[in-house]
Amino acid sequence: MRLLRLSAAVFFSLATVSLCAASSDTTTPAPSAAKSSHAPAKRRAHASTSVKESASASHHIQQLQHGTRSTASAKSASHATVKSASLTKRRRRRYVEHFTASSFTSDNTVGDITAGEDPIVRQAAINALGDMNGTAVAIDPSNGRILAMVNQKLALSPGAEPCSTIKLMVGLAALSEGIVTRETEVNLGGHFHLTLTQALAKSNNLYFETLGRALGFERVKHYANTFGLGELAGYNLPGEQLGVYPDEPIAEKSGGVGRMCSFGEGVSMTPLQLGALVAAMANGGTLFYLQHPRSPEEAADFKPMVKRQLDIAQYVPQMFTGMEGAVNYGTARSLHSNFSEFPVLGKTGTCSNLGTRYGWFASIANTPGGRIVTVFFLEGGRPTFGPKAAELTGQFYRALYDSQYFGPRTTQTTISSLASPAVAAPVMQASYSNISSANSMDAPVQTGAHITTAPMFSAPAAIMPALPATIYAPPAVISAPQLSPR
Repeated sequence: MRLLRLSAAVFFSLATVSLCAASSDTTTPAPSAAKSSHAPAKRRAHASTSVKESASASHHIQQLQHGTRSTASAKSASHATVKSASLTKRRRRRYVEHFTASSFTSDNTVGDITAGEDPIVRQAAINALGDMNGTAVAIDPSNGRILAMVNQKLALSPGAEPCSTIKLMVGLAALSEGIVTRETEVNLGGHFHLTLTQALAKSNNLYFETLGRALGFERVKHYANTFGLGELAGYNLPGEQLGVYPDEPIAEKSGGVGRMCSFGEGVSMTPLQLGALVAAMANGGTLFYLQHPRSPEEAADFKPMVKRQLDIAQYVPQMFTGMEGAVNYGTARSLHSNFSEFPVLGKTGTCSNLGTRYGWFASIANTPGGRIVTVFFLEGGRPTFGPKAAELTGQFYRALYDSQYFGPRTTQTTISSLASPAVAAPVMQASYSNISSANSMDAPVQTGAHITTAPMFSAPAAIMPALPATIYAPPAVISAPQLSPR
């Protein structure tokens, strides 16, 4: 009987402990536990303590779970950010222009007529071009004679977009209209100012777009035609084709007249048109018809022909400092990698159209024997650009210098004296009724004017604007004036 009572008590205690352990919402012992013996009470206390630890552990677990969720959320957010950045990177993929034209050729001289050219000048031009697809034209600015023209097919072609070489025409137009001077600082936005010298040296597009808009299309076109754009540059040059200056500006959505004045977009210019303009700058304003003697007899009987006089003599020196800056510290400084024996001024141009890239460089060299003008024009792909044309021009001058072309030589070593006979040569003045006419080639009319030329293609000092002797130092900052016509 006593054994049965004891068994019942133990069973009751075990049941109570089981109920307490199963409950997690309270730590208060069950009322029926007070009637139990001492041993079951200890078990109830132990069970209650276990519940408290479970609550603490539960809280800790909850914290851990929260941390895990936070970590997972952070990882998810990080993954989303990386994915977003990856998508953004893909969206911002850099545009790479693709070119279809080749920058190289096996022979630049096929079909050239060379009997009346200066052989030393020609060979220097051929060596400088090498296997680059392009043309090189060397001109005596004192009379308009083409001393050498390599790859005549390309030189006489309709030309191409002039790229940044158009800035020479725009700069002269803005100076002529009194819109800027060499020292004028033009505000291009915020605290950014540039002078004409700096803009020419660095070939700044925004500066010349600003000048173009200030000039307006009608005045830009007037000066372009006056300086020979839109006209044939040569006289009696078989095969010469016309570079065209449009009668209307390109659409505003494409940049309008500003774009035409920075890149020459919408304009077609030939190497001969550019050469004739730069030759006029070199001699003080006489725009000659370019002539290419086709035999030694034609070279010996060469007679200069003037197309018209340009009123630019007072503005050319202001252009020269920027053109010198281009060679000394600007876009054409690659020329000095090959040559630095005497001053060279110039202007580069780089642009592309329909898979073909163009590289221009027009230069004036102030040699010991006089001045010489060159135009290097390259066509092709990625290796073709303006600074490359400047580099090749440096090789051209180096070849002439190394052959002592600019020093005393006898007539047995060269026929270059045919370039500019020492005796007075009559100048042929061509009649031009309309400077805007693209095809007007009236027969030249003999005048009584004469021009005296010295040996080695030098023009009379009286008409030659002085070249800068040193690198031009930009002026101190001044307040930006309003751009307005004179």
